[in-house]
Amino acid sequence: MEYAERLGVPLRWWVQGTMLVATLWLAVVVATPPVVAWAVTGLAMAGLVVAFVSYGAARVVVADGRLQAGKARIGLEHVGEVTPLDAEEMRRVAGQDADARAYLLLRPYLKRGVRVEITDPADPTPYWLVSTRRPDRLAAALMGTRSAG
Repeated sequence: MEYAERLGVPLRWWVQGTMLVATLWLAVVVATPPVVAWAVTGLAMAGLVVAFVSYGAARVVVADGRLQAGKARIGLEHVGEVTPLDAEEMRRVAGQDADARAYLLLRPYLKRGVRVEITDPADPTPYWLVSTRRPDRLAAALMGTRSAG
């Protein structure tokens, strides 16, 4: 495996989400019996955990001659130019310079990423824009694996 990363939700989201659920408990406990307040709070916390775990479960993997970003996969033979992007370039490429046909795997808590050109003539997607914590390592893995193959 050349590269693998899980785009997990950052700790600050967990802290803020927990504080939101605690605030919900406080609002409910003054208006209902304690058992109802704890039940509502437990359901809210379970919902928060499920939401954060599923949202942060997206993976970026370069292995076995393929790039996987979330649920999408493509063979490295169809990968063209790979560009690591800093926060400002990522914002621009995802915003004003965006192409509606592009495949996006973006996470708001990850400001950097890579732009991967797609060279498959049968694929209408011009490029993939993928959030990552380590854009240089991902780009190096893509270029190294592709040139080795």
